Amino acid sequence: MSRKALPLLEPALLAPALGDSIRKLDPRVQFRNPVMFVVYVGSVLTTALWLQALGGHGEAPAGFIAAVAVWLWFTVLFANFAEALAEGRSKAQAASLRSTKGGTMAKKLREPKYGAPWNLVDADALRRGDVVVVQAHEVIPCDGEVVEGAATVDESAITGESAPVIRESGGDFASVTGGTTVLSDWIVVRCTADPGDSFLDRMIALVEGAKRRKTPNEIALTILLIALTLIMLMATVTLLPYSMYATRATGHGHPVGITVLVALLVCLIPTTIGALLSAIGVAGMSRMLGANVVATSGRAVEAAGDIDVLLLDKTGTITLGNRQATAFIPVAGVDERELADAAQLASLADETPEGRSIVVLAKRRFNLRERDLESLRAVFVPFSAQTRMSGVDIAGRPVRKGAAGEVASFITERGGLLPVDLQARVDDVARRGSTPLVVADDARVLGIVELKDVVKDGIKERFAQLRRMGIQTVMITGDNRLTAAAIAAEAGVDEYRAEATPETKLALIRKYQAEGRLVAMTGDGTNDAPALAQADVAVAMNSGTQAAREAGNMVDLDSNPTKLIEVVEIGKQMLMTRGALTTFSIANDLAKYFAIIPAIFVANYPQLRALNVMHLATPDSAILSAVIFNALIIVFLIPLALKGVRFRPLSAAVLLRTNLLVYGVGGIVLPFIGIKAIDMLLVGLHLA
Repeated sequence: MSRKALPLLEPALLAPALGDSIRKLDPRVQFRNPVMFVVYVGSVLTTALWLQALGGHGEAPAGFIAAVAVWLWFTVLFANFAEALAEGRSKAQAASLRSTKGGTMAKKLREPKYGAPWNLVDADALRRGDVVVVQAHEVIPCDGEVVEGAATVDESAITGESAPVIRESGGDFASVTGGTTVLSDWIVVRCTADPGDSFLDRMIALVEGAKRRKTPNEIALTILLIALTLIMLMATVTLLPYSMYATRATGHGHPVGITVLVALLVCLIPTTIGALLSAIGVAGMSRMLGANVVATSGRAVEAAGDIDVLLLDKTGTITLGNRQATAFIPVAGVDERELADAAQLASLADETPEGRSIVVLAKRRFNLRERDLESLRAVFVPFSAQTRMSGVDIAGRPVRKGAAGEVASFITERGGLLPVDLQARVDDVARRGSTPLVVADDARVLGIVELKDVVKDGIKERFAQLRRMGIQTVMITGDNRLTAAAIAAEAGVDEYRAEATPETKLALIRKYQAEGRLVAMTGDGTNDAPALAQADVAVAMNSGTQAAREAGNMVDLDSNPTKLIEVVEIGKQMLMTRGALTTFSIANDLAKYFAIIPAIFVANYPQLRALNVMHLATPDSAILSAVIFNALIIVFLIPLALKGVRFRPLSAAVLLRTNLLVYGVGGIVLPFIGIKAIDMLLVGLHLA
């Protein structure tokens, strides 16, 4: 379950964001954003020129200089506000996480075993390697792994999901997170993190943006923006001597003033994307948390948008994970009811989803129910990894169900014969993507129970969307080739790997990366850790082992393997948003040329009035209208930067054409309309 999304302009966040906007006027903060630092310097310079004009020595009327200076300061403040609002939304998301840390006490064991004496200590005093016992209704005081016991745990404070989960020693569900609550039973936990370095601490720091570093694409875009700014700066500087020359040569007008040149520079450099770039990055991580995924770096979010290959486990990701009995298939000479009766007997003590589904299917098909097991003198035989069978002994007569090879060996050892049609039926079930369980009554094979691994609804359409974006999907499973091929065909993946091992996953990732491709995968077990560490985007399940969570660069708090697809979509959306706003920012400079350039030189060259296509009233109103529009457009684009452009599963070429059409053409047309409207308002209010 994802966290409830905050409104884009939550009133409770506006006041703190406004305060942060003022605090961010510190030159040391402004210097981190080169484009906006130029605007900041321009604001300081025009403010100084206004003070000079008040003393009677101004290069232009004090009112005009003051108006330009005020709107330049607004431009800086609006940029600060966008970043502060994005950070504020992230801080609000972290508030509930922070509340889980306060006042927790821990029962620190003197020996690492249940029942040993313990001391009550503050959770902050625990260190890596310490062992604690946590009982029902107590808060788990540290990140760790269960070394003894099993318990139901409420992780809603972390995941937002109210359903409790089971955490137990051994296997892939031994990891626990500090701040969650044990609901029943008890567990002994070995701490795996020191205070200040827990998963919760790192999550809060990342969510609040305290450790957010610029991503490679963000750095590259920043370099491009700096280059464009430097080009515009050099071009603007050359206009002053040119203006002085034009004044002498024509004998008309006067040289352009510093205030006008500063206004021109600010309008022509890419201030729009410069102002919103940081907010886009922070909002991307915030949207990821909104999907209950914690990214350990902005690089991981960005890489998700550039993914070429998705490596997906079959069970739990492509399929529902719980195989269900769908059919009883008797061999020649055996009645289906007899097979169902034996299969149900062998499954009565089987508490797995597969075992329960066999019991239910026999009840539904043949009304087999209410057995008197005591009178049958039934002794149940649990499943084991060695025998790969389970069943029941009834008065010494063994009834077994299990893998075809193991049941065949069981029959042979007891002197029985295998039906001639058994292998053909087993292969037929496997070709359909199902799992065959062979049922035997003593030395006689009765038939097969077909267990079907159900493909999730809508997964085929999701894969088709990814394919349109140029992303290859690869299913990886430990199943045999026949089963893997059938599931792959039904799900619509591009490729599959059967009978896979952890080494297979690692080798496959390296193979794709050697071809220059970016790979994403999910995992939850210790055996997944090497592949997670190698993948470009590695989403570890929160329910998984500590090794898996440390190896991944994202953690899915819901432990939903399908979330990997949503992660890719969020990464794509962030890149699309950045590209769209960059296109708009560069395109909207065109209208400003037509507003400011004629205004600057029309006194020297009256012919330039022909370029005043917007019919702006005066040179001063033209310059001021462009500066005001340049500031206000940032405010109007803040919701888009925070929410992101609407995600659509399109190829890179189609996205480029769409951006050029919508945000390129829109970036050209909108400023003409906006600047003209502002000019009319200024004239109507007699302000220019």
